Amino acid sequence: MPTIRPCLWFDGQAEEAADFYASIFPGSEVLSVMRSPADNPSTKAGVVLLVVFTISGQPFTALNGGPQFTFSEAVSFEIDCMDQAEVDHYWEALVEGGGVHSACGWLKDRFGVSWQVVPRQMSDYLEGPDPEGNRRAMEAMLAMGKLDVEALRRAYEGTADS
Repeated sequence: MPTIRPCLWFDGQAEEAADFYASIFPGSEVLSVMRSPADNPSTKAGVVLLVVFTISGQPFTALNGGPQFTFSEAVSFEIDCMDQAEVDHYWEALVEGGGVHSACGWLKDRFGVSWQVVPRQMSDYLEGPDPEGNRRAMEAMLAMGKLDVEALRRAYEGTADS
């Protein structure tokens, strides 16, 4: 089977981004840094061109490709969080240094990469056996920035404060 590895395009920040992600997620590390062997359209010879790293064991490549392309919300990385403590941790850690929180568990880190910080229980509340509970949980989620596991549970169960 072929290996599929996301390649993230940066404008000179590939190594900084790889180090940042490796510092946040357990089981992550920078595996290699390749400097350009020759001048090319995006970098000069000797400057970092590619960084191979892992995030929680998943391989990634970071490319210093230049300013031509930027990230958008059309591609994001979803973090499957065990509990509220993990949601809280990633929600704050990923915006450190200039990122921005958004709605419904979404954020952008300081490099412009979009992330969804989602509690594992979310599927129980949006896909559970109670259609009215699913609706209430969805409506509660739509009003949130950071997702709140307890508030989602109460919404699903119909015990949320009015």
